[in-house]
Amino acid sequence: MFFLLFSRRARSLHLRAAARTVNKETDFESAAMNIADTNLSPSDAQPEDRAQHIRDSLRSAIADRRLAPGTKLSEAEVGTLFDVSRTVVRSALQMLAFEGLVRIERNRGAFVSNPTPEEARQIFASRRLIEPGIAKAAAASITAADLKEFRDQLMEEERFMNQRGPDARRAEIKASGDFHLLLARVAGNAILLKFMEELVARSSLVIALYGRSGVSSCGHGEHAHLLQALEARDGEKAGHLMLHHIDHIEADLDLRATEGLALKDALLL
Repeated sequence: MFFLLFSRRARSLHLRAAARTVNKETDFESAAMNIADTNLSPSDAQPEDRAQHIRDSLRSAIADRRLAPGTKLSEAEVGTLFDVSRTVVRSALQMLAFEGLVRIERNRGAFVSNPTPEEARQIFASRRLIEPGIAKAAAASITAADLKEFRDQLMEEERFMNQRGPDARRAEIKASGDFHLLLARVAGNAILLKFMEELVARSSLVIALYGRSGVSSCGHGEHAHLLQALEARDGEKAGHLMLHHIDHIEADLDLRATEGLALKDALLL
C-alpha cells in the first residue's frame, strides 16, 4: 500500500506500547512503512485530502494493531513519512482525536489512545445498542451478491485462523472486524456505518489491551451462525445472535481494576 520506501532510512519512531498490550513493544519501523506505502503524492491531492488520507492510514494501522495503544505519533516523523507539512499531520491527528483513537496532550504530543476499563465497557455497551439493529436491517435487505461476499469473508477469516504468528493474528482480527463493517454496509445506513468504523477500531484497541487470549474473540463460528440467520432473512434471530456475540467478545476481556506493584514487589525481591 505504500507509494514510497525510504530512500534513506528514516529516523525510527520508537513506538512504546502500553504496559498491558499483548506485545510490550511495537516494531514501529515496520508499521510506519506499511502506513507510508499508502501515501499520496503531494502534487496529487489538496491538503484536506492528504490529511484525510493520513487519517485513514493511521486509523487502519491502529485498528489492525500495528500501532499499539500508547504509541507516540510524532508530527515531524509522520510528516516525513508522508512528505507533508506538520500542519497537515496535525489536522489528521485532530480527526483521530475526535474519533477517540488518538489523544493529544499539551506539550507532549499525540499518542494512540489507551482506553480505560470503563471506556472499554462503554464501547461494548454502544455496540449492544447499535449492532442488533444493524443485523435486523441487513437481514431485510441482503442480496445474493451480499451473501457471496459474506461467504468469501468467512473463508478469509478461516484462512487466517489456520495460520500462526503475529502477522496472521493481526490479519485475523482485521478480518473479524471487516465482517461487522460489511454487515453495516449491507444494512444500508451510511451514518451507522461511520459509527461502526469508529467502534470497530476502538474495539481493536480494547482487545489489544485487555484481551485474555491476545487475539480477537470475534468467533468465526458465531459469524457463520449470523450468516445463516441473514440468509434465512430472520432479522429477529440475527439480532439475538449479534447480542450474544458481542457479550462473548466482552467476556474475553479482563477489565478488572488493578493497581501497579512497587518495583521491589514486581521483581519478587
